[in-house]
Amino acid sequence: MAQESQHMQPGSAPAQAFGFATRAVHAGEEVDLREGATGEVVAAIHLATTYARRKVAEPGRYEYVRLQNPTREALELKLASLENAQYGLAFSSGLAAETTLLLALLKAGDHIVAFDDLYGGTRRLFEQIFANFGIEASYVDATNAQLVENALKPATKMVWIESPTNPLLKLADIRAIAEITRRRGVALVVDNTFLSPCLQRPLDLGADVVVHSLTKYLGGHSDVLGGALLLNDKQLYERLQFNQNSTGAVLPPFDSYLTLRGLKTLALRMEQHGKNALAVARYLEKHPRVSRVLYPGLESHPQHALAKAQASGFGGVLSFDVKGTVADAENFLERLRLFTLAESLGGVESLIELPAQMTHVSVEKAEREKIGITDTLIRVSVGIEDVSDLIADLEQALG
Repeated sequence: MAQESQHMQPGSAPAQAFGFATRAVHAGEEVDLREGATGEVVAAIHLATTYARRKVAEPGRYEYVRLQNPTREALELKLASLENAQYGLAFSSGLAAETTLLLALLKAGDHIVAFDDLYGGTRRLFEQIFANFGIEASYVDATNAQLVENALKPATKMVWIESPTNPLLKLADIRAIAEITRRRGVALVVDNTFLSPCLQRPLDLGADVVVHSLTKYLGGHSDVLGGALLLNDKQLYERLQFNQNSTGAVLPPFDSYLTLRGLKTLALRMEQHGKNALAVARYLEKHPRVSRVLYPGLESHPQHALAKAQASGFGGVLSFDVKGTVADAENFLERLRLFTLAESLGGVESLIELPAQMTHVSVEKAEREKIGITDTLIRVSVGIEDVSDLIADLEQALG
């Protein structure tokens, strides 16, 4: 079913005429004031798995929950509006979204060029799953767009980047890479999880598909697992929708509802995440026990100017190295009282982890070290708590 996300309410102005925060609250959840309608201001949780039809040959708007569900549809319309996309699909996880996209665009013998600093789960998907089906991936430092172009082969069908990257907070010049991929007839996929559409919209910069882990900032409360794909190509959308239905990788109604609820405060949350992260990064940059701080909002970040040019904020994730050994890093992490030692990111609470032993343990040690993920690198997802409390916790743990 093709989606139309052009109106906030029947007869109102086009959705894109409204600001981001307004669309985060209202898009996809238009109030129905027709005779006999409930007038509810929040999208309902529709739990039905199947839908009746009046005639055998004439299904209604909905047929079966795997095909579409009213709650999931509301979420997909909201996500599309926020990313300035024509179409959106919500999946059972970010990796389910990625898998569905790869199945739709690639076949045996095809090649992917990917950022060398990449979420460990994505890299595992490329190397340990899709490699078994004859799909090759190679990795380059995509901070240099020319290196991306140099890595393209006749068999290359996709360029896959994160910006900022996980966990080294590197940036890719999305517009420059999009010009290359468009010229060479290659699809550009951008994982926009770290900044969210609140701060960066890759489709506007020339990307073909945007990937999100809904589990992170879009859900925002560490209580939902999900993924999304956003795009403007109708044919690709229909192919993705067919693959999603065929594999069953759909987001359930209750998870769709939780994500819809989280999105309403996305603009407010991202503002506070960014303020807190910048304050924490500046504190860490001056601490004698810290050797390196990676955060695009710092003037010391080598791509600070690019961060300001292609995004409207710097996000809530930063990484830093503690001086010493891995034992020193572990001791610091286990002394924290307010930061929670856990994987994931993007929730209202502050999370902290050791990528080499947690989120990126599936990446070979030699490869981690090659791209700059040391054994003492610590990744922080800065929450929305009082920043003075966060800094005090870091102070006592660093000693």
